Amino acid sequence: MSDSCSAATVASVTGGETGRPTGRTGPTGPVGPVDPVSPTGPTGTANPASPASSISPTETATPVRPPAVPVPAPAVPAFTGGMRVLFSDEDVVTLAGPVTSLTLRPVRDGVRTALERLAAGPLPAEGLYEGLRPAERARFEKVLDRARHLLAHAVLAPGDGRELLRLEPVARDSAYRPVAVPADATVRLSRFAFCRTRAGALVLESPLVKFRAVLADPAARTLAAALGEPCTPARLGADAGLDGPATTGVLGHLVGAGFAELADENGSFASDDEPVLRQWDFHDLLFHSRVRSGRYDDVFGAVYPHRGAVEPRPAVRPVPEGPAVPLHRPTREEIAAHDPSLTTAIETRRSIRGYGDQEMTARQLGEFLYRVARVRAHYTPEPGSDRDEVVSRPYPSGGQGYELELYVTVRRCADLAPGVYYYDPVGHRLVLRDGDEAARESLFHVASRATGMEARPDVLITVTARFQRMSWKYRAIAYATTLRHTGVLYQTMYLVATALGLAPCALGNGDADMSAELLGLDYLQESSVGDFLLGSRRPDDSVAGEPGEGWRMLNSPEWSLPENP
Repeated sequence: MSDSCSAATVASVTGGETGRPTGRTGPTGPVGPVDPVSPTGPTGTANPASPASSISPTETATPVRPPAVPVPAPAVPAFTGGMRVLFSDEDVVTLAGPVTSLTLRPVRDGVRTALERLAAGPLPAEGLYEGLRPAERARFEKVLDRARHLLAHAVLAPGDGRELLRLEPVARDSAYRPVAVPADATVRLSRFAFCRTRAGALVLESPLVKFRAVLADPAARTLAAALGEPCTPARLGADAGLDGPATTGVLGHLVGAGFAELADENGSFASDDEPVLRQWDFHDLLFHSRVRSGRYDDVFGAVYPHRGAVEPRPAVRPVPEGPAVPLHRPTREEIAAHDPSLTTAIETRRSIRGYGDQEMTARQLGEFLYRVARVRAHYTPEPGSDRDEVVSRPYPSGGQGYELELYVTVRRCADLAPGVYYYDPVGHRLVLRDGDEAARESLFHVASRATGMEARPDVLITVTARFQRMSWKYRAIAYATTLRHTGVLYQTMYLVATALGLAPCALGNGDADMSAELLGLDYLQESSVGDFLLGSRRPDDSVAGEPGEGWRMLNSPEWSLPENP
């Protein structure tokens, strides 16, 4: 394709942006290559001949210039996957995507012809623009600029022109430039890149990259698989059945976008060694990129993706069968008589992993659960209504989903037999699930291990989530919202336990598989997302006095309270 055509096409797809958006800019500059230049330097030149060369002092040395590494040809425009191009008889064309659409008018003559060609599949520029007058070509490029959020970058094989790779933008500010990949370079997938199936195609994705790479050709799929380990372009091309230019072309686009990396002179890769990236775990960064808007283009939020196809889970979980123990129901007057102020509860709240000699009581446990997690009200919509069935509890929940459930494992509690119980938030009672000592001690052992074996609690509260209660309504953010709810519930537990003079401690880890098995749950439908320890508080346990060594009081130290609530 001609240089002028290539430049115009790329500018229309990327909005004229340059640089590599996936590179992290910081004090040391962007991570990874951003310029489509040869590694020999900004001007494409190598170092002069070695001083050891036998050159007369009066002679002028002519630098030896190795062949410059060619930058891959720019990609050509293509429609993103799932795009439908709808032509009408009235010079109107609608570009209908899965999430957003664009209507163009008037679309006539050469512009319409070019759109029809593009709708049939990506073409080299000479094929796409064939027969268009200069004015039509200019109008068509304006159309491409308007539709750039619906366009992808297609990498075609030299010679036969088949599509090897398609880079689909997943954010409106997506942009990249291909880079030169030397024949002797070492290349590997980024530590954050992964393959999955999507809409019937194998795609390559990364939380660092604002594109999705559709591996359109078997050769591209073979090459992507081979990039799991460091390789040279020659080895990769041989495995994929591609010649040299086709191999370095695909690699140049994958490296330029950020899916793959070139090793440095030490054989290291940026995603392994760069100080910020090395502190991100793969799954953490992927999760972060998927549960916030900005670099993900799928349907997002409260879109009810399964309405009409799957029945929603009830707002109140059916109570399992088993012997039930009624719990104490406190009155507002009782609470007002002994409760500290909210400020006192907040300022004296802390995690406590040691417990008093005296047992906590069933009355205290009943008040704790009543104030933390009871169902206060239940709304049932009328038949035919599109409103949700919801409940109200003491802590907030997005969309009033209230998908969290509590299971209480008791080791030591006055007036309550040891066992594993389900908390019925409507009946305010405990339903025995398992009285076996080995089962409860297994749960307690995992909880103690999460504290470095420091704690041996009286009571363990296992927080589970009924996942489909949220995912029936929310797309992409259901599990993240559940974790937010867990944090909200933790704080509510802390404040109520502190007000009651108990010893609380939230845990950061637990065994969801083991607890699901012991509690008789289906891991994919309901399993643990949090754990909370509870016990009696030692009489001498206090936050009063000076802080420990290394601590320095800041910001209103006079708020420190002299005694426990």
